[in-house]
Amino acid sequence: MPRYGNPEHPLRPEPLFPLFAPVTSLPGLGQRLGALVERVAGARVVDLLWHLPVGIVDRRYAPTLAEVEEGRIATLTVTVDGHQPGEGRRPHRVRCSDGTGSITLVFFHARREQMERAFPIGSTRLVSGRVERFGDDLQMPHPDRVGPPEEAGSIQTVEPVHALTAGLPPAVLRRSIAAAVQRAPSLPEWLDPAWKARQGWADWRVALAAAHAPTDEEGLQPGEPARARLAFDELLASQLALNLLRRRQRRVAGRPRTGDGHLRRLVLDALPYRLTGAQDRCVAEILADMATPTRMLRLLQGDVGSGKTIVALLAMLTAVEAGGQAALMAPTDLLARQHLARLAPLAAAAGLEVGFLSGRDKGKAREATLGRLADGSLRLVVGTHALFQDDVQFEALGLAVIDEQHRFGVHQRLMLARKGDAVDVLVTTATPIPRTLLLTAYGDIDVSRIDEKPPGRRPVATVALPAERLDEVVSAVDRAMATGAKVYWVCPLIEESDLVDMAAATLRAQQLEARFPGRVALIHGRMKGAERDAAMAGFADGATAILVATTVIEVGVDIPDATVMVIEHAEHFGLAQLHQLRGRIGRGSRPSTCILLHTPPLGETARARLRIMRETEDGFRIAEEDLRLRGGGEVLGTRQSGMPDFRLADPAAHADLMQAAHDDARMIVERDPELRGPRGEALRMLLYLFERDAAIRYVRSG
Repeated sequence: MPRYGNPEHPLRPEPLFPLFAPVTSLPGLGQRLGALVERVAGARVVDLLWHLPVGIVDRRYAPTLAEVEEGRIATLTVTVDGHQPGEGRRPHRVRCSDGTGSITLVFFHARREQMERAFPIGSTRLVSGRVERFGDDLQMPHPDRVGPPEEAGSIQTVEPVHALTAGLPPAVLRRSIAAAVQRAPSLPEWLDPAWKARQGWADWRVALAAAHAPTDEEGLQPGEPARARLAFDELLASQLALNLLRRRQRRVAGRPRTGDGHLRRLVLDALPYRLTGAQDRCVAEILADMATPTRMLRLLQGDVGSGKTIVALLAMLTAVEAGGQAALMAPTDLLARQHLARLAPLAAAAGLEVGFLSGRDKGKAREATLGRLADGSLRLVVGTHALFQDDVQFEALGLAVIDEQHRFGVHQRLMLARKGDAVDVLVTTATPIPRTLLLTAYGDIDVSRIDEKPPGRRPVATVALPAERLDEVVSAVDRAMATGAKVYWVCPLIEESDLVDMAAATLRAQQLEARFPGRVALIHGRMKGAERDAAMAGFADGATAILVATTVIEVGVDIPDATVMVIEHAEHFGLAQLHQLRGRIGRGSRPSTCILLHTPPLGETARARLRIMRETEDGFRIAEEDLRLRGGGEVLGTRQSGMPDFRLADPAAHADLMQAAHDDARMIVERDPELRGPRGEALRMLLYLFERDAAIRYVRSG
């Protein structure tokens, strides 16, 4: 059994100590270079292990000059024939030949004495670099490697190429990574032997070395055996940690919460429509969870406009019927106020008031809300992250609903859940999340899915147009407004940028205001809350008809009269984000149109995104395509705090490995929940290696 402990991390096993030393402990890395390595890879030696090559330079191609192909990297054996020193801006040229042809080595800003020492006339030199043709002459600008012929063994190799940062020489990073790999210990095998044999995978340390030394382009692919093995290790660590934490959560006693349904009936009777079959099913699944003595953790997935809010309210009313309180937390003040506007009239039908709490609330109003939550006279509350601040106390919080869950970190969800005794948690999202990413974020979370739209919702016509047809779009907007339509106009930036040629929301608002005086409002994330609220209110009540916005309107905004959505530079948005934006229209009974303005030429991925948006409104298909096109890290529009950050695994490319890791982790926890068996000790090492330490603490504490 490995010895545990060091002063800084008392639980980490001794074999891993060298990997968690600072990168400056590696040879040749002082403070300056160490800071650059830290910027690109991380601060510890282990971070270098996960910094895999992104490309290769193959120097094994060693033709004669008569055979050499221009454009390729070649390693040539040549004789130095003469020098042509540079003057001013002209480069220094070294003329060389090999008996079959000639080539000129070109060096800018080179000193003549240095060049003549490095390339004595008549000497034979090995030079490696990219061969180009200039007129009729072959050239090699700034060879990457130069040496005598006897160094052919060290020059004619395949060099890995890594992501770099300014000022960090590639050779320094390569040497540091090689030293880190050399430092990696042999560790006990944590993989199931039969699974490992079936995959044809090597031991961990052998796979690590192979992944850092690809010999061809194939060695860079996610499915290459060494990379696949490392990806599975990372996925297994993540899934095992999730399963251990989930097991612990399930062992903490919950509280059955069942209501008599009287509040729910009052709200349902007040609705001008009947719930869809999917909504009824989701309500039943949630209420069944709440009725058990186990704490609920359930995800409610519903496409844009599918009716998640009423489902969440019915769950909240059940908590109230059972004698508790319920809170709904949204990621922004704007979204929280939207929820309040929707929920308050419905709750009033049941004779209940909905409180509100955000970071902007101050003074007596805030104190009054806090007092009523603490004494239980306020049963329902909507708010932002302000709900989990220390001074917020509940008399009997029974259900926490967390909207757009991917915008909150796990610790924020837990902090709200700790505001009561055995609080049930319902997390919701309008961003359809593929199964692969659900496993990534939650492991075995229970999922309810609203997979049909309420009756009366009409499809949105989606067209893609080049940006030069902007004048036609403005004219179409004019015609739409004449029929009473309201228009969203989305721009990716707030202000003009010299670096990125995109429309700026402020400039576009000014231009549209000149065309439609008094009818244009602007909203973006840098505005003060009161200004945003005023702009949104003006758009909602008809004072303005065009709302120019950044993606702050992406989620939750509900204006039924808005039937036109213009998105500029649509090629720069992810699929899921485009889908969320389009979901702001088509919420009433009138026909709606989404116009995707783009700037040619389009890359293959951008073209695919726009095609999919025209083909379907199915958010779950869009989410799967987004995962395929962009990878798991970006599938929700930006890298999200609720999703693990993988260094080796790609949830899109390794979806089959994710499922296998999930199944294996579940079996491990069922058979050896304390990780005491022979494989268990190795799995503890795996959890420490990938810094899933919290799971180890829960195993130790039971």
